[in-house]
Order: sequence, then structure tokens, then C-alpha cells
Amino acid sequence: MTIVVHKYGGSSVATPEKLGSIADRVVDARRNGTSPVVVVSAMGGTTDKLLSLAQEVSPNTHRRELDMILTAGERISMALLAMAINDRGFQALSLTGSQAGIITTTDHNRARIIEVRPVRVHQALQAGQIVIVGGFAGVSTDKEVTTLGRGGSDTTAIALAAALDAASCDIFSDVDGVFSADPRVVSDAARIDRLASGEALEMGLRGARVLAPEAVDYARRHGVQLHARSSFETGPGTVITEAPSPGTGRAVAIAADPGVVPIKLSGPTDILLSLLDQLNAGVLVCRDLLLDCGTDKASAELRIDTRNTQDWQSVIAELSQQANRLGAHLQSFAELGTVTVIGEGIAEQASSWQIARSELQKLQLTPRRLSSNAWGISAEVPVARLDELTRAWHTAFPGLSSPPGEGLIDD
Repeated sequence: MTIVVHKYGGSSVATPEKLGSIADRVVDARRNGTSPVVVVSAMGGTTDKLLSLAQEVSPNTHRRELDMILTAGERISMALLAMAINDRGFQALSLTGSQAGIITTTDHNRARIIEVRPVRVHQALQAGQIVIVGGFAGVSTDKEVTTLGRGGSDTTAIALAAALDAASCDIFSDVDGVFSADPRVVSDAARIDRLASGEALEMGLRGARVLAPEAVDYARRHGVQLHARSSFETGPGTVITEAPSPGTGRAVAIAADPGVVPIKLSGPTDILLSLLDQLNAGVLVCRDLLLDCGTDKASAELRIDTRNTQDWQSVIAELSQQANRLGAHLQSFAELGTVTVIGEGIAEQASSWQIARSELQKLQLTPRRLSSNAWGISAEVPVARLDELTRAWHTAFPGLSSPPGEGLIDD
């Protein structure tokens, strides 16, 4: 039988009723002549509850034990889904990431997949079973349980699809594909039929809750085509492919991100480079480094992703104190977030900059930083005004809004 990979997020398996609906969908896929391998996240809200519980018990960071705690969520949902499928007359087997052969680096809480050895998955498929794999986790080269960070279940699904040479990899969620903005913020956001993987990667990096950027990057490197679809509807969804964007220089989407904090460093060159090394080697995920390095003095700006690190504030505070002792200075801007207009080559168009600046002026917003790369233009503005700028840019950039009635409004 043809192998297909499904991935269902936390909102899709949040209740027994939703689990039953997913079981029906998986069984239908089997009846249609395919051999499903299903990756599931923890039931909606479970991971946050487990994190909160850990913090109540201990304010300190115990990364290994935290991985042991967090993987419990996926174990619950994978076992429940296997039970539901078995009750529908089909054989299902649940496997942890470790049992499915997901081999990772040794970095607790933010491990990366380095190899997949799906021996037990193949054995189960050959025995006619439907395989349910807990996402988000694997086993390190040191034989320790590890987690992949937020969005790790997407990466699990894509890695299995590549290793199994699956015919398709469908990422199911509570919306029908990828939209030009968050439908909860922009009522006329339009569904995107086809999205270049580079644009999908940029959307993930800039805060769009579509696919984890690490997952899209893995798909690009391993040639896996993705299909983002609704768990509970039959719409066409969005195909994410390595094929180039239909036209460079056009806006594809607007993404807002309150979870990435800008950091500014200055001081003696050798001290600053040492501090940057500590940041990159530590638990924080650093992005968008801009370094101005002289013989004696240097300055740097970067952004840190706070979503995967519960104690990021204490890490930055400690590093700031160290910088002060060594004659350097570190400043963080936790009150700021970013809004990005995304599209291949959009920053090369003078009209794009004119639109971006014009809307900022209309809103009387002065960004701390206005920057660009090959895939977009970003503005750092107060978190409290992210939605306002998102709506303004979405309206102003041509081609983003959907015709009346075609947008998605999620109440």
C-alpha cells in the first residue's frame, strides 16, 4: 500500500469527540487503499499545563526532567487515538518518537533530528497496522528522551515522510490551509492555494502560526512536499512546494510576532564576541544577527525567540550583568514585537517600502527598526499595536485581501 503521513495538532485532538473524528478520517484513508502513519501533538493546552506544573514545583531549570514531563502529553494523545481506531475495527499501534526511530542531538528542550530509523514503523505497516506516532520528541545519541521545541510535531511528521518515502505529508489543523494573515486578526484574510517553501519558512520565522520554521527547513532539505489542510473540513488547503513563487516582488502574507525580543549589544570587540558566543551556545534561539565589528569597539543587534525557553528573562538578566562587569552593555526590548510583509523579492521594490512607510506614518508609528531580507520587510513596533499594523499593511499591499465572503473569520 502507498504510505501517507498525517499530522494532527493539539486543537485537532483536544477532546474525545475530536479524537473520534480524526479516527474516522484515518480509517477512511485506510479504506481508500493507503497505509497511514499518523503523528499527533498533545491534546490542546496540555503542554502549557505541564510547563506550568513544572514551574510550580520548581522555579529552577531542569532540562532533562522537563523533557520527560512534556513528552507525556503526546503519549496520551497517541494512545487514545490508537484506542479509537482499534474500536473501529482496524489495528492501530502507538509508538513514541524513540520507538519510531527518531534520533536527535543531545540538546534538551531544543533538539534537532539527525537521523530516522523507522524499523518498527515498517514492521507495523507490513503487519497491516495503522501507526500512530507521538510527535515533538525523540531519543538522543546519548539515549536520552529529547524534545524538539514548539512545533516539533510538524518536524516529526516531515522526517518520517522523508524516511518512509511517503507519497504525501498532510499537516492538519483547525484551519483550511495557510492564510494571508491571521484570520482572527484580519477578517478578510485569503487562503493561499500554493506557497513557495521559502515563503512558508519566512512566515514561520516571523510568527505565523502555520508550520514551524524548523519543519519547513527540514522539508526543503529532504524534498518533502507539504499540504496544509483542515482536520474537520474538506477544503483544498494549501500546497507548500519548493517550486518558485508565481511572481517575485508581490506580497504573499503579513505575519506578526510578539514572541521575538530584540536585543542590542555594545562594548569592546573581544567581550562582545564572547557574549554572542554564549548566546548562540545557550538555550536561547537567536535570529537576524547584525554585527558592526571594529578593531576595538563593536555593536550588534539580534532577536531572540522566547517561545521555546521558559526562563529567557533570567538568562538575559544574567548575561546583562556579566556584560556590565566586563565593560559592555546589553539592552532588551521586551515591549516590542515585529510585523513582516512577506514575499520573495518584495524588499527590492521601491513601492513596497513606500507602502510600508506610508501606513506607519498614518498610524503615527515610529518603528525602532525597519529591516529587510530576501523574503520580506519587518518593522519593530510595540506589541500592543501589532494587530493594528497587521490590518493596515494587509489592506494596503495589493492582492492580499480576499473577495467578500471568501475570508475566514474564527470567532
